[in-house]
Amino acid sequence: MNIFESVVLGLTQGITEFIPVSSSGHLEIVQRLLDGGGRAGDFHFFLELINFGTLFALLWYYRKRIAKILNDIFKKKDYHMAINLLLTSIPAGIIGVLLSKFIESNGFFSSLYTIAIAMGIVGILMIVIDKLPHLSKVKTEEDLSHKRALTIGLAQTFALIPGVSRSGSTIVAGRLMGMDSKASANYSFMASLPIMIGVCLKSLVSSSSREYIAANAGMLILSNIIAFISGMIALTFVIKFLEKKKALSAFGYYRVILASIILIILLVQ
Repeated sequence: MNIFESVVLGLTQGITEFIPVSSSGHLEIVQRLLDGGGRAGDFHFFLELINFGTLFALLWYYRKRIAKILNDIFKKKDYHMAINLLLTSIPAGIIGVLLSKFIESNGFFSSLYTIAIAMGIVGILMIVIDKLPHLSKVKTEEDLSHKRALTIGLAQTFALIPGVSRSGSTIVAGRLMGMDSKASANYSFMASLPIMIGVCLKSLVSSSSREYIAANAGMLILSNIIAFISGMIALTFVIKFLEKKKALSAFGYYRVILASIILIILLVQ
């Protein structure tokens, strides 16, 4: 990776990881634009290892909430929120581990057609759901029942398909479970922590990953710093933006427009 590629990938990872427009879809598109020589293996390692920047952004942004959850667990013996987060993260985590090799080797998961269609479908769902009245009220993430937390977790498994978006699927599911968009986003990002930690730890296990880190340490550090900074900005923006009425629709329209552009380009080639 050169400096330009590292900066572009870091920005893309940091911004799209938290804005519900699909980070995997955008990274695949950016990878295609940057990759003139078919460096699939190089990109695979690099994209796995720049998850650290967005993980640290998430840990820092939610440090007070994390401290409260730990305090609830160890001092108050209140496990409600911790159990909810586990129930939401476990389904996608298990399926991701079991199918990781299949996902990496199957062309369906890297196809621009898949990305465009998934991006468009979730975009339409966002627009429709934003127009619906709340069927029930869940005032805060702490009020979410275990059953509803598990339902959100099952919805999150669809994020294994590029273009769906982990935050997008959980925010949509959270809305259907009675939360407003802001509460859904906060819960979505908190629930992504176990999965992101697992992804980052997994990237350090293999000897080939460690060799790649040693050979590309400078560019990885640069890209992770950019992912951290842009991730913090994106987190702050999206949480504040989702306080507005019909904010979720704005992301939905963006997804539909981008999906349409991709499909048009693919069909006329």
